[in-house]
Amino acid sequence: MTLAVQVPEELSARVPAEQRGPGLDRGDVRLLVSRGTAVSHHAFAELPRQLRAGDLLVVNTSSTLAAAVDGWVGHARVVVHFSTRGDDGRWAVELRDPDGTGTTRARTGAAGTVVRLPGGAGLVLEEPLTVRGSRLWWARVTGQVLPLLREHGRPIRYSYTERDQPLSAYQTVFALPSCDGAGSAEMPSAARPFTARLVAELVSRGVQFAPVRLHTGVASAEAHEPPYPERFAVPEPSARLINAARAGGGRVVAVGTTAVRAVESAAGSDGVVRPAEGWTDLVVTPERGVRVVDGLLTGLHEPEASHLLMLAAVAGRAAVDLGYEAALRERYLWHEFGDVHLLLPQEA
Repeated sequence: MTLAVQVPEELSARVPAEQRGPGLDRGDVRLLVSRGTAVSHHAFAELPRQLRAGDLLVVNTSSTLAAAVDGWVGHARVVVHFSTRGDDGRWAVELRDPDGTGTTRARTGAAGTVVRLPGGAGLVLEEPLTVRGSRLWWARVTGQVLPLLREHGRPIRYSYTERDQPLSAYQTVFALPSCDGAGSAEMPSAARPFTARLVAELVSRGVQFAPVRLHTGVASAEAHEPPYPERFAVPEPSARLINAARAGGGRVVAVGTTAVRAVESAAGSDGVVRPAEGWTDLVVTPERGVRVVDGLLTGLHEPEASHLLMLAAVAGRAAVDLGYEAALRERYLWHEFGDVHLLLPQEA
């Protein structure tokens, strides 16, 4: 699915909302609301008034890792993006070239490439992650990766942003450290505008929260590819909350495409969510449809992004087309520090 729109470069959110002016916080972004094909415009602080008692928000608790590390191939400097740890101890990685402006550009990998890393660590590219291309590779790493990221890593940053940001700028209010130290290579950014105060207001209005976990891998801005297999977990209390909300007539609204992927991976063909964890290779498309999710809060995606198929599965192609036309017309901001889009069912 490709949208017939172009996003001007000036609509990229270059810094977090809280850095755009005095007195602002991360919740000071705009909220585009699509109810079916009806579109309205709001401040994100108005989210509680767009939901109702009995609704349930599914949120991803994965924390963001400092997943970018400098390395060297021979005498040439490269940047390694650590994406996902495999069951066999290898890591899926992406090699990128510094572009001289503080960010990076895509680099094609090759089997046998040796990369030296700080602290005496290193890696060797072994095979492409999938048959679709040679951007992400399985690599055998010498040394412990998570301590390497903590000591030498920084958040992954793309060229549309203005400067490096601290790791705290890439954590959501829902982020929790996992027991094994794993996390997401890139922030589950739909939840970024939430603050503790807004969560408290939602709870006071009768909106519930169901935590799930999906560790997101690298999603290069230059490559509009289907999502790769990722680790997820839907705990038993959250499965119970989701099923109870549906039985009681509440709407299940996923906060982010990662939350959709997690909960739909745990849903049976009967629409019942059961506790589950492991790897998911689920790709949510209009043909597959959704079994549990009624609505979605998400950022604004590039016109060729594979995530748009998921949006169409939740809300329908017409709602996505009209929403994006409105976002461009009203000059909403794109990417992880940008504005957000709430897609809900048409109200009777």
